[in-house]
Amino acid sequence: MLEIEKLNYAYPDGHQAIRDINLKIEEGESIALVGANGAGKSSLFKLIIGISEIKEGSIKVEELSVGKKTLKDIRRKVGMVFQNPDDQLFMTKVYDDIAFGPRNELLTEEEVETRVVNALEQLGITHLRDRMPHRLSGGEKRVIAIASVLAMNPRVILFDEPTSFLDPQARRNVINTLDSLKMTKIIATHDLDMALDICDRVIILHHGSVFADGTVKDILLDENLLSQCHLELPLCMQKPRVR
Repeated sequence: MLEIEKLNYAYPDGHQAIRDINLKIEEGESIALVGANGAGKSSLFKLIIGISEIKEGSIKVEELSVGKKTLKDIRRKVGMVFQNPDDQLFMTKVYDDIAFGPRNELLTEEEVETRVVNALEQLGITHLRDRMPHRLSGGEKRVIAIASVLAMNPRVILFDEPTSFLDPQARRNVINTLDSLKMTKIIATHDLDMALDICDRVIILHHGSVFADGTVKDILLDENLLSQCHLELPLCMQKPRVR
């Protein structure tokens, strides 16, 4: 499904963001990509979807190598939901935001509507179809951003901190939405409780390298392992402090 081999990446200022990453991700996996700030999560996402140019190593999505000549096809296969939904929502109606990608593919308006309706129905948000995105709550905007990616029928979706800055109810709604998506998902997150809830596998990045890769329980319940990467146990597993 997605294979990364001997991937290295340095920014123009010389900062080595990615160091010799080798990963194989199978179809249908739900993966939490975790690590402290600066660990390389966002840098890896940018390389996967071609925002940053690969200069050393390779990334393949269903045997198609990521590169300048393949970006259009790669972005049909891989979608990304950004941390700030306002970076993705810019139309005056929810319908038009979700329709934007399919329209850029020059689909007929009938095909576009089918894509939009399917995405709205899959996420249970048909009631938002004609709303103005800028008047929606943070949680609603997140789900609309997910719908805009779903409408492109991707094989893989990358999520950048999908539960950040949400109140508890909106967070739970987004988690339920992510859990309902039965496709390959890679979720960059600091929300380890969410990862424990909905992910099958955890990959820890530390200083740009893969520090650990395993099942959710093997990784997220190992306090010593997490502490080496400046991470803590999920809140639900932490002992209450005695005052």
